[in-house]
Amino acid sequence: MIRKIFFPYFLFILTINTFAQSNMTREEYIQKYSLLAIREMQRTGIPASITLAQACLESGNGNSELSRASNNHFGIKCKSSWNGQRVYYDDDARNECFRSYRTVEESFIDHSDFLVENQRYGDLFMLRPTDYKSWAKGLKKAGYATNPHYANQLIDIIEDYELYLYDEGLGENRIPRIVGRPTKENTSTINPYNTRAVSLRNGIKSIEVKAGDTFESIAQEFGMNTWEIYRYNDYQEGRQPIENEILYIEPKNRKGNKNQLTHVFESDDSMHYIAQRYGIKLKPLYRRNRMKQGEIPATGTVIYLRKKAPK
Repeated sequence: MIRKIFFPYFLFILTINTFAQSNMTREEYIQKYSLLAIREMQRTGIPASITLAQACLESGNGNSELSRASNNHFGIKCKSSWNGQRVYYDDDARNECFRSYRTVEESFIDHSDFLVENQRYGDLFMLRPTDYKSWAKGLKKAGYATNPHYANQLIDIIEDYELYLYDEGLGENRIPRIVGRPTKENTSTINPYNTRAVSLRNGIKSIEVKAGDTFESIAQEFGMNTWEIYRYNDYQEGRQPIENEILYIEPKNRKGNKNQLTHVFESDDSMHYIAQRYGIKLKPLYRRNRMKQGEIPATGTVIYLRKKAPK
């Protein structure tokens, strides 16, 4: 923990002035600096959720002495390669050198460059940008912080404030639209529906799988648990989605739409395919057609989607 500060007189005056300001809440900090994190994600591939969580933790939501007096929001020390402004604090050792920046934006940019240019963080860039848990654990393993609970602290912040939603849009030539959420904290977050088409099938929200999607990445994208994606789509855990297939992000109905009463089974159909196509839960579909689980109907069989099949 930072305990003591040594810097020139003019910075001391600056510190007094900034400390007079009211402290930012974590929600306010995330709202204020989320755009910087997203821009750095698009520039370097570092998940915005990780950048924001680290900044919240290292800067005390922008309220620490180091962040207020020196715009250092990530606790990055000078190291031999640093040629910029410096300030000195007692941290792990006495009178340690920390980087000082003209603006907060410089701090965010330098944080990204620090990870990109240091070989010990190289393995992180082999991870999926939506795999924030592995990124957090990888940072701790690579020695970013000495706190043994550092990875869990980052993960808790990301999940408590749904920062994984900010990881959407990586690789696209645009910044995802940020929308205000109607909470008393006025938390800002990315609306995932603005980064992927969502359509209604039988009144249920569905998406089409894109190349590279996994159940885990889709769950993170929409702020869901992975088991929910499996359950809503009648899949056993461990299976992964296929490009262009339909997936539901909320529970399907027990029966089909009143405008589509039946389906004629074709040779390349499956009951699961029919359930997905019409937004119906698989088990009720079997029962409605007086079939056992796993039974395959003959080509040309009429599959009833809404009413019980006649005996």
